Amino acid sequence: MHRPPRSSTSLIVALSTLCLHALPGCGGEDAAGNSATVVGGGGAGTHGNVTGTTVSSTASMGATQTGSTVSVGGVDTSSAAASTGMATSTGGASGSGGASATGASSTGGAGGTGADSAGGATSSGGTNATGTGGSGGTEPAVCPETYENPLIWEDLPDVEVIRVDDAYYYTASSFHHSPGAPVLRSYDLVHWEYVSHSVPVLDVDPSFDLNGDRSYVNGIWASTLQYRASNQTFYWMGCMHNAGGGWVFTAKSPEGPWEKHAGGCYYDMGLLIDDDDKMYVAYGNNAISVAELSADGLSQVRSQKVLDTPSSVGGPLEGSRFYKRGDIYYIFMTQYANGEWVMRSTNGPMGPYEGLREFAVRLPYAGKPGSGGSPHQGGIVETQNGEWYYIGFNDSYPAGRIPVMIPMTWSDDGWPSVNLVDGQFGGSYPFPDLPCGTNKVKAWNPKDMFQAAELAPEWEWNHNPDDSKWSLGDGLTLQTATLTDDLYAARNTLTRRIEGPASFGTIELDFSGMQDGDVAGIAALRDRSAWIGVKKTNGSARVVMVSGVDMNTSWATTSTGSEVASADISGTKIWLRVEADVRSSGGGTAKFSYSADGTQFEPLGNTLTMNKDWQYFLGYRFGIFNYATEALGGSVKVVSFEAVKQ
Repeated sequence: MHRPPRSSTSLIVALSTLCLHALPGCGGEDAAGNSATVVGGGGAGTHGNVTGTTVSSTASMGATQTGSTVSVGGVDTSSAAASTGMATSTGGASGSGGASATGASSTGGAGGTGADSAGGATSSGGTNATGTGGSGGTEPAVCPETYENPLIWEDLPDVEVIRVDDAYYYTASSFHHSPGAPVLRSYDLVHWEYVSHSVPVLDVDPSFDLNGDRSYVNGIWASTLQYRASNQTFYWMGCMHNAGGGWVFTAKSPEGPWEKHAGGCYYDMGLLIDDDDKMYVAYGNNAISVAELSADGLSQVRSQKVLDTPSSVGGPLEGSRFYKRGDIYYIFMTQYANGEWVMRSTNGPMGPYEGLREFAVRLPYAGKPGSGGSPHQGGIVETQNGEWYYIGFNDSYPAGRIPVMIPMTWSDDGWPSVNLVDGQFGGSYPFPDLPCGTNKVKAWNPKDMFQAAELAPEWEWNHNPDDSKWSLGDGLTLQTATLTDDLYAARNTLTRRIEGPASFGTIELDFSGMQDGDVAGIAALRDRSAWIGVKKTNGSARVVMVSGVDMNTSWATTSTGSEVASADISGTKIWLRVEADVRSSGGGTAKFSYSADGTQFEPLGNTLTMNKDWQYFLGYRFGIFNYATEALGGSVKVVSFEAVKQ
């Protein structure tokens, strides 16, 4: 469908606090060592049972507050109770559908000239939506008439997207990486930027320090992000898988700072903030329950089982997302790797629930080749113009689990359905009826010179770093932090998702500070890894390619790899490159090369055949590392990192 170009006015976003609610009793221990009980957990780590799980729902379908009146999905009530122990809002601005509040405002990231491209789905077709220039913008932004799937070709699973005023926020699982629970922002649902992380550090269990112990594939599984208009606060809630317990993190702005609160574990929770400001979570695996939370969201008032998964579904339901539209409550759930189901209650949030039915199950997928299939496990969001979208993800290894988006509609009797194209989850759809947002988000994957005071939010460490062993400023300095010959045991490996369908990642490395026995470089990092780097031996440096760095499905190292090829080098600087093709079909390879001048690259070693199995859940990442095999004390400087999509 053709839409004429649209002009946007300046977008003012009330970036209110992200308050994470600690929930009652969770598996594992809290930071003080107090034991807790898992609420609604499933069995451990089985595909189609309690595998990688979804992020929770857009609570209250976006509550907007004006004075003391909360409007949820178009229904107003004047009895919005403020959260106990938290500041109430003073006259939040109203808006249709999504939660909104005046107060702290943001222009939403650095703008460009209107031609700058931001992260998100590739767009095609003629010009469509227009937007005013953002910060530093000189011309209106122009977006094409259509967007294409996948929405973002990066590993961002267990999707939940919410709207606050005219800004959209996206949260995803990050497992053992630190910081965790990335937050992304968009103004048109198509072009995105990384903003922050809801969990600044995984200081919830010693295993996340990678200091003699390890916690691969544990940590942040499906979690939930919502905005509470009554106190202008964002809430992230999550149950750390296997180790660490349940936590709530809160913030007044999506950029942070985020505050940590102890809580409980609700497996695959979806948070709803109702018209009366009460908070509820839907959660569980196979047996789905609803819990009412205390006014501050940190403890449980009551709970009620609302569904036992029928055998006809073909496997346990999980990944709850919780919504209210009008007077009806909806819980969306996934049957892992197959699709999305929905049920509803006309009798309040505690049920009973009726009419379990397919929403998007086993749908053929017509998106880009090599971007997986069978969309599932996501959430829904309403735009400020009344359009609805479902955002789920595809299993698309070796890239990981990547988001896809489809328009949806509601029937006259209140049931949702997705808008298929020739019976398929479409490869492209009309661009959302929103102002083009490319000039309001920063460019996707810019070259990083590591000049800022903090790492860009695209970066995550493999487990918690040793903060005394790295620094920023004039490049990224990595001191050796671990004495080991095992890449999987080395602390302070800095990771970044690999953008599909193919990208190469290049570091400029100053190795003048290396000591004998030190090893530094860049890896294609997953449970089957390979890398290119510099080894210092007997006062001399060589560039080497190492393959066969492997873990088993208990995430114990089975091989530290073997040197495939090497070359003598001189000087103190080298460029190292990993060229990765992460398509699920026709791809799955990584090649390695080096350069003495940053221009002419020489291939080295063999080609890595990437592991496409699902058990590790995460996709491949670029991993920048430096470890010692003889003695600590050496260092390298990463002058720059550049990722280029091919």
